[in-house]
Amino acid sequence: MTTISVITGGAGGMGRASAEALAGRGPILVTDVGEAGVQAAAHELGEQGATVHPFVCDVADRASVRALAEEVARLGELGAVVHTAGLSPTMASAERVIEVDLVGTAYVLDAMLPLARPGTAAVCIASQSAYLIPTFDGGVGALPAGLLSGDVVERIRAHAPDLLADPGIAYAWAKQVVLDLVVAVAPAWGARGARVVSISPGIISTPMGNQELAQQPFMQSIIDLTPLERVGAPSEIASVVAFLTSDAASFITGSDILVDGGSTRAVQRATSAGALGAPSNSGADG
Repeated sequence: MTTISVITGGAGGMGRASAEALAGRGPILVTDVGEAGVQAAAHELGEQGATVHPFVCDVADRASVRALAEEVARLGELGAVVHTAGLSPTMASAERVIEVDLVGTAYVLDAMLPLARPGTAAVCIASQSAYLIPTFDGGVGALPAGLLSGDVVERIRAHAPDLLADPGIAYAWAKQVVLDLVVAVAPAWGARGARVVSISPGIISTPMGNQELAQQPFMQSIIDLTPLERVGAPSEIASVVAFLTSDAASFITGSDILVDGGSTRAVQRATSAGALGAPSNSGADG
């Protein structure tokens, strides 16, 4: 049976780069929230020789994600899920960021789990910003069930309303919980012979990342502290995606991989030493 790689957020940025990286393994299903972007990506990837199935999906809509899973099952067996779909702080309200970046991730992993089989691997894009704010309880409850209840934003509003006051903090917190979600669901994926991991990129040169860099001064401080003295490229995330979804990574699951040029630990050290103020709006990798 045909093995399918699924790329969410595949119309651009890291999703598009990941689609290109996995296209040589077989058919790919590219999904994004906009019809025009999905069709354009499918056309361009097809011109490069890829077999592409376009599909429009809003990951914050559970019915839409279930329809995506049904389409995957119709096309073949699930090989890889690369979940890059998300919003950055300057793109939406705190509520919408949480719905897409966190709840959407839970929906995707939940819908794809029944399709997982030995060798399947899921990679969720998190962010270095998850490491740059304190850990605190948003009132979501146990994972993954707490994210599948349909009232996540309402419970956050009641338990931790300050989370909703700043899209940057909401973004960083959402990515923190994505790391915890991957740990929480790893046993269920492992029971099917499958793996699930996250990647936390640093600042990556994508349209989303460039928009955040232009509007959030703290992000330049991150670049200045990066040991490699530059931002990352989407292809550098895609190469890690290709590894993590391959048999070469067969013993890696339930964990997060920082792909940040060394910047996260450098920022943490500088902040602890008082040489850098803590970020008030924690940015995005894109």
